Amino acid sequence: MTDVLDPILMNFIYAALGGLMTLAFMWLGCVLFNKMVCNFDIGEELSKGNQAVGMMVMGMFIGIGIGIGLVIGMGLN
Repeated sequence: MTDVLDPILMNFIYAALGGLMTLAFMWLGCVLFNKMVCNFDIGEELSKGNQAVGMMVMGMFIGIGIGIGLVIGMGLN
C-alpha cells in the first residue's frame, strides 16, 4: 500500500494519526493522575484558578508530548 501512496501523503497521515494519539495519551494521563491522587480534582482546581495545578498539568502534557513525538518521529524514518 505504501508504494501506491505519495510519501508526502503518508507523512501527513502519520502526523495526523500521531497528533490524535498524542491528544488521547494526554487525556489518559490526566485521567489516570486524577484517579491516583484523591486529595483534589484537576478540573475543579483549574476552574478555581490554581496556577500550581496548571503548571503541573502543563509539565505532564510537555512530557507526554515529547515522548509520543519521539515515537512518531522515529516511525517516519
